[in-house]
Amino acid sequence: MDEKGKISKKAVAARLKEIGHDAEDAEERNALENYAALLDKQASAKSRLRTAQDALEAKVAAKYGKLTETEIKTLVVEDKWLAQLAADVQSELDRVSQALTDRIRQLADRYATPLPQLTEDVRILAARVDEHLKKMGAV
Repeated sequence: MDEKGKISKKAVAARLKEIGHDAEDAEERNALENYAALLDKQASAKSRLRTAQDALEAKVAAKYGKLTETEIKTLVVEDKWLAQLAADVQSELDRVSQALTDRIRQLADRYATPLPQLTEDVRILAARVDEHLKKMGAV
């Protein structure tokens, strides 16, 4: 195994040679052969990716030298800065919207009970307090 925990192609080949064509190890042999085929496909895909990336970098480098000042400004200002600015503005709008929503909820909770109900509750509680004070002897 390598540092990433993958079994190398060499280790697979060595294990295949070790188990030979024994019928008891047919399942392991099949799994190792499939794994070796997948390793080959992975190596091929990595090679194609590397080739495609190199080709893309070459095309970018060729195009970069041909850009006019106007095209550069367009790329930098419109495509990069304005996109970032739009994202930042949207983020700020979302934050303010969330803060307003939270504040509206607080106010709705605070004023959920109407004033006449609150006044009645205060009158009832004041009467209870007065009764308790009378029982205690305070006037």
